[in-house]
Amino acid sequence: MSSSPEPRYESPYIALGPFKVRLPFIHYKFELPDYLQGLLMCAVDLAAIPLMTELLGMPFEVALAVVMLNGLLYLTHHLLGDPTVPGWITPAVPLLMAYCATFPVGPERVHALIAFQLMLGVFSIALGATGMAKRVFTYIPAAMKSGIIVGAGLSAVIAVFQVGGKFDAFPWTISIAVGLAFYLIFSQHFQVLKQKNAFWWNFAKLGILPIVLLAVVIAPLFNEAPWPTIQWGISQPDFVGLWTHYTVFGLGMPPLSMFISAIPTVLAVYIIVFGDVLSAKVLLDEAEQIRTDQKIDYNPDRAHLIFGARNAFMSIFGPDVAMCGPKWAAMLVVIIERFKGGPKAMGSIIGGVGSFRWGTNTGLLLLPVVTLVQPILGVALSLTLLIQGYVSVRLGILEARSQRDLGIAGVIGAVLAIKGASWAFAIGVVLCVVLCLLIYGKNFFRGENDRTFARDLNTPQTSPETPLKPATVQRVAETAAVE
Repeated sequence: MSSSPEPRYESPYIALGPFKVRLPFIHYKFELPDYLQGLLMCAVDLAAIPLMTELLGMPFEVALAVVMLNGLLYLTHHLLGDPTVPGWITPAVPLLMAYCATFPVGPERVHALIAFQLMLGVFSIALGATGMAKRVFTYIPAAMKSGIIVGAGLSAVIAVFQVGGKFDAFPWTISIAVGLAFYLIFSQHFQVLKQKNAFWWNFAKLGILPIVLLAVVIAPLFNEAPWPTIQWGISQPDFVGLWTHYTVFGLGMPPLSMFISAIPTVLAVYIIVFGDVLSAKVLLDEAEQIRTDQKIDYNPDRAHLIFGARNAFMSIFGPDVAMCGPKWAAMLVVIIERFKGGPKAMGSIIGGVGSFRWGTNTGLLLLPVVTLVQPILGVALSLTLLIQGYVSVRLGILEARSQRDLGIAGVIGAVLAIKGASWAFAIGVVLCVVLCLLIYGKNFFRGENDRTFARDLNTPQTSPETPLKPATVQRVAETAAVE
C-alpha cells in the first residue's frame, strides 16, 4: 500500500491570464452561514460613512453610494481567484485623513483624495503586473515584515482605545461583544466544546453574527445607543450627487501638483498594504497546513492587480477615505477558523469568502438591515479592529526569526503606531542597514547570528551567537505543543 499523501484539491476555475475565474454555484458551493454573517457585518462597511461625512462633508446618501460601489468591487477578489475577504486599508485611514485635512474643505480636498487613491492604484497595479510584488514579499527582511504587521495591529487597537475613540462611546457594549467574540474565535475551551456538542458546532458556524445581534440589544440597555428604528424598503444611495460633486466628472482631474504632493503618503500607505498582503499569506498558509485536502492559491501579484484596479476605479467613480485593501483581517480569520473545521464545515475557502461578500452586498441593499445596525456602527468597527489587532500582533511576532528581529520589529511597530508609516519605514531601514553592515554582516538577513528565543530555553547556552541544534528545536516544539 502506498504511503504517499493524498493530492490536494483546488476549486475548479476558468483560466484567464493571471486570474482564476470562479462563479457561484458553478465553481464553488454557496455557504449559507457566511452569507448570513455578511448580511449584518455590512455594518462595518457602513462605518465608513461617518469618516466621509466628517472629512469631505458628504451627505449620508452620497457616502452610502461610495460604500455600495466599493461593495460591488469586493466581489472581484474571489471571482478572479483571490481567496481573501477584501476590505479597507484600516490602519492607514488616520494617516490619509490627516493628509487630506491639510487641504481646504471642498473641491481641493476631494482632488487631494482622488490624486492619492489613483496613484496608489496605479502603483499597486505596476507592482503586480511586473511581478515585483512577489519579489518584495520575498526580499524584505524578516524584522521589517514583523514590525510592519505588529505596528498595523497596534494601530488598530489604539484607534479603538485612544481618547475620544469608539471605546469611550461604547465601553460596556464593546467589552462584552469583544470578550464573547474572542471566546468564540480563539478559545481552546470553545473549540473542544463544539467538537463534543452538535449545538455548539452549528452555533460556531454562525461566526460573529450572534455577537452583532447581541450588540444591537446591549447598546440600548446600557444607554450607549438608541434602539434601532427599522425602516422598510430598498436603500437609496445618491450616485448622481456623488458623480456631480465628488468625482472627476464634476470637478475635473486634479492638478499635477496634487499628484506630486501625494507621493510620500502613497509610499507610506503602501507599507501598510504590504503588511496586509504579508499577513493574508501567513493566515492562508496556516489554514492550508490544517486542511490538507485543499490547495489554497494566494498570489501576491494577482492580489496587487485586483486591489490596485479597485483603488484606481474608485478614485474616478467614488473616492473612498477607507481605501481598497487586500483583506479584512477580522472576517478572514473568522472564515478561516470555520474552514479549519474540515469539509463538513466548509467546502472551500473560495466558497466561504465569496458567500460572505455576497451577503454584505445584499445587506447594503436592504433598508431594514441598514437601519437595524446603524446605531452600532461604532461597535462593529471596533470589533473588527480589535480582532485585526490581535491577529496582526500574533502573526507579526511569528514572522520574526530571532531575538534581534523581535527587537527591531518592536521599535518599528511602536513608531508606526505613534508616528505613522513613513517614520516607521525610515527607522526600520536605518536599523536594518546599521545592524547588517556594521554589526552582523551578510548573515543578518539569514538570522544565523542569533538564537531564536534562546532565553526561554532550559538548555545551556555557551554563546548568544551559537545556533540551535535540530534536536533542541524539536524539543522546544514538543514542549510548546504540550503547554
